[in-house]
Amino acid sequence: MMSIHHTAIGLSSRSNTIILVIILASLWYGSGWRRVQRAPRNAAWRLASFLLGMSFVWAALGSRIIVYDHDLLTVHMIQHLLLMTFAPALILLSEPLLSFWHGLPRFGQNVLGPLFQRPFVRWIGRVLSRPALCWIVSALTLLGWHVPALFALGMHSEMWHSLEQASFLVAGFLFWWPVIQPWPSVSMGPQWSTLLYLFLATLPCDLLSGFLVFSDRVAYPLYFSMPRHFGFSVLEDQQCAAALMWTCVTLVYLVPAAIVSTRLLSPRSCHGSDLGQSELRGGAVSQTNTQRLEAV
Repeated sequence: MMSIHHTAIGLSSRSNTIILVIILASLWYGSGWRRVQRAPRNAAWRLASFLLGMSFVWAALGSRIIVYDHDLLTVHMIQHLLLMTFAPALILLSEPLLSFWHGLPRFGQNVLGPLFQRPFVRWIGRVLSRPALCWIVSALTLLGWHVPALFALGMHSEMWHSLEQASFLVAGFLFWWPVIQPWPSVSMGPQWSTLLYLFLATLPCDLLSGFLVFSDRVAYPLYFSMPRHFGFSVLEDQQCAAALMWTCVTLVYLVPAAIVSTRLLSPRSCHGSDLGQSELRGGAVSQTNTQRLEAV
């Protein structure tokens, strides 16, 4: 089983690698952002959203928080929240694919442009962005990795632990995609189905966190063999982790739900004009930008 000492040994090299990837991705994003966002509204906000989201990825994977990851379920849960709830939402709000596309050199656009226009690739994109699939993947990822057997597997194996973290990040991007609808999604405006989607998304979280909060037994006995920190008993640590997840997820999902509800109830919604999800997407992508890719 991995310990604090074992984790601390590999922390420095892992953190340096993650920092390097984040820096390169940020430079790439910034290059494209400068080309696309000449002087539009919320341009600086999009850039800040991307950088904050990437900072959350670093906090979950490369910061000193990893030292306590295998000793405290609360810290383990913070990692999951950063990777699945906060970081993907902030990154998608920044319109990352649009900036990454325009950050490519002309040669890269000429090579990838025809590939992205192929019917099979476009079909895969449509399938992966379907709300039902996105909901199922996120729910199974959340519940599956908290089954005691899989949870213990991730705690005992560095490879499985890395796979667990990667799956949370990927599931987070899939979950938020139908809600935020970043470029190149075609937004048809907020719909009541988005509210249903967000409501149903709280159910797996409620099921898991409710069980962990109100259970009078420890769900993951392996924590009995771990050092205790901050005066938490194993059961108190479990209850704190579950309460944190329950509260954070509920509040975060409430934000887009409130935005969509406000726009649906607005008198302007009757005319169908101004129904784009600009608050969720950080501003609608212009038709001109979409045509740039199609013209490549």
